Amino acid sequence: MSFHPKMAYDASFHKSSRELAEAGPPFAYTPENRARLDEIVKRYPPDQRRSAVLPALYLVQQQHGYITASGMRHVAELLEMTPADVEDIVSFYTMFYTKPLGKFVVQVCRTLSCAVRGAERVTEELVEKLGIRPGQTDASGAFTLLEVECLGACDRAPVVMVNDGWHECLRPEDASKLVDDLKARGETALSGCHLAIERVAK
Repeated sequence: MSFHPKMAYDASFHKSSRELAEAGPPFAYTPENRARLDEIVKRYPPDQRRSAVLPALYLVQQQHGYITASGMRHVAELLEMTPADVEDIVSFYTMFYTKPLGKFVVQVCRTLSCAVRGAERVTEELVEKLGIRPGQTDASGAFTLLEVECLGACDRAPVVMVNDGWHECLRPEDASKLVDDLKARGETALSGCHLAIERVAK
């Protein structure tokens, strides 16, 4: 008699649905970005080069628009990591993109403070204005709409990030105008962070 559970012979096993990143064309940093990375790496002990992996990946994304498998391999080689380790990091953090996005990546915070102040209605207005759902890019390739978790400015809700720019206190009724302003003026249409503005004013 055995106390071990009997396993059926036709037992099925979990199969990962993880998608591999697009290979993309061969990637190498521009001389300017390579120089920037070299400066960043100097901040860490020689045996801890991998500590620079997040800024290294940001440089790839800034240069190419998104991170391909070729970009990951390039980072892995420079920081003495395995490509698998780099891909694990890219797949963990939501701020890294592995597919082409629009010129303006509009990220609406949907966490509690923003939700209470109407973030869901901000998203609805943007969906109607752009004709896309969250996670999609419009036909012109200009706008990608995303919903994200807390952006860390709960007192200025609802908060929207556009690329690396910041827009605070976006009322649902002003969401459509923000799109028009971005088309006309680019990221200068964003409010910026009020704390940064106050520091400059001082």
